[in-house]
Amino acid sequence: MMKRNSQYIWMGLACVALGFASCKKSLEDGPLELLTEDYIFDKTDPLGQRANSYLSDLYSYLPNGYNRIGGDVLDAGSDDAMSSEMNATIEYFKTGRLTNNNNPDDTWARQYAVIRKANIFLANIDVVPVADSLNRYWKAETRFLRAMSYFELYKRYGGAVLLGDRVLQTTDNFNIPRNAAEEVADYITKECDAIKDLVRPQLYYDVDLGRITKAAVLALKARTLLYAASPSMNPSASAAQWQAAASAAEEVLAIPQHRLEAKFSDVFLTRNSPEIILAYQQAANSNVERQNEPIGYQRGGRGITSPTQELVDAFPMKNGLPISDPASNYSASDPYKDRDPRFYLTVFHNGMSWLGRPIETFEGGRDKPGNGIAATRTGYYMRKFMTSSGSASSYSNANHNFPIFRYGQVMLDCAEATNEAQGPVARVFALLRDIRRRGGIEAGADGKYGVPDVADKAAMRIFIRNERRIEMAFEEQRFWDIRRWKIAENVLNGSLHGMKITKAADGALTYERTAIQTVSFDARRMYRYPVPLSEVQKTPALGQNPNW
Repeated sequence: MMKRNSQYIWMGLACVALGFASCKKSLEDGPLELLTEDYIFDKTDPLGQRANSYLSDLYSYLPNGYNRIGGDVLDAGSDDAMSSEMNATIEYFKTGRLTNNNNPDDTWARQYAVIRKANIFLANIDVVPVADSLNRYWKAETRFLRAMSYFELYKRYGGAVLLGDRVLQTTDNFNIPRNAAEEVADYITKECDAIKDLVRPQLYYDVDLGRITKAAVLALKARTLLYAASPSMNPSASAAQWQAAASAAEEVLAIPQHRLEAKFSDVFLTRNSPEIILAYQQAANSNVERQNEPIGYQRGGRGITSPTQELVDAFPMKNGLPISDPASNYSASDPYKDRDPRFYLTVFHNGMSWLGRPIETFEGGRDKPGNGIAATRTGYYMRKFMTSSGSASSYSNANHNFPIFRYGQVMLDCAEATNEAQGPVARVFALLRDIRRRGGIEAGADGKYGVPDVADKAAMRIFIRNERRIEMAFEEQRFWDIRRWKIAENVLNGSLHGMKITKAADGALTYERTAIQTVSFDARRMYRYPVPLSEVQKTPALGQNPNW
């Protein structure tokens, strides 16, 4: 163990607004005051208040989603959206400007800060005289948060340095090579297995909302195994790896405390939804609305996220059939009529009612005025996560707790992994129908909710990937999915489109699908992030990912 009085910890004054017991101090980047470990891990504090504040700070490093990349959502770096502002940093991911020294989503140092803080906690918490049960919970939570940081490294960089419980000192050798990606995934899953029965089995009190539970631990294991089984990590398409991912997802789905929310619209605004397994907790706010709402309202939304026509076209009709199916009743002259109900909760389109008036994204409309005013580039705005409360002139705060793991996502994980391992068996159909039923798709005469009756694994794969795209839009899934599936080189090369809508003097509308953004993805190197140049320069043993 390190010398307790020689190691100092920087502590900031701002406290993360978590759902569980509030802290009076937080360990953010400060530095505002210098505190020793003896102060934080207090031998005379039976409630462990300072240690709990330290742990609370670790929770603040969980993925927080929404407009976190220079004001843009991560999926604006995918084929689902683009920034409404020209030359935004998020577009480095699809315009060839990403480098090993210029990555808007570089999180290497951030994740290793969490890992170090977690190891300091684990090395010192036993001196704090809290109840044994609380000691056990806190250690397990800390190990989960450490494992979560390793997953964030794994999905971005592949290999990472596994430190175990070590807290490196200035006299130690920092020039340590990375462990292989497979070893990182194995470490995460083994940690999950070790702690799954040590965390809280469920949350009994609202004050604990946001704490790690067994379901969250199992969900992290399932997601890690899903990534490990995917083409980017599993080029041999091992069915055994897919089956392991499916089995892990089934273990999550068996947790009785979680289920699908009755209405898709309630998933993202209900603080204690049974669908949410783990979310980034924060105080009620109006940030999502302020950043993403159409620009033409008095209250002044930025309208920063422009969904693409590719995403819009992915949504089927309410009868469950794709718009390309002649039997779907889709009309190109009335393209937003009778679509999947989730479409209207995900994307703002022209003519949609919002805050007492129809949205106008036709050329020259109030929400796309032209004349150099920053507005949607595609004819659409992001709708997801927003509350319709408030007025045209003032915002109303709402629960915006970014979903890290949710039940519907695990169902889609399970459907995907089961199909890859076994083909389109009955379980795959059941999961997809349940998702679509909750989404509001009509059952149809056959009661299949538009899920195609196919026997071919490849055909079902296409359907599952599309269903995942629309169900999970803007939840930071598509950005990673097109990478783990290794299809980014296909969907991010060429053009992304929008809809140019022209309104005639008599009010008639015409619709023209228009190329908006030229995109490119270098498959030789972009499936993994580059290790930051500054890190490689300091520790050459890290090596660099191919072709960076």
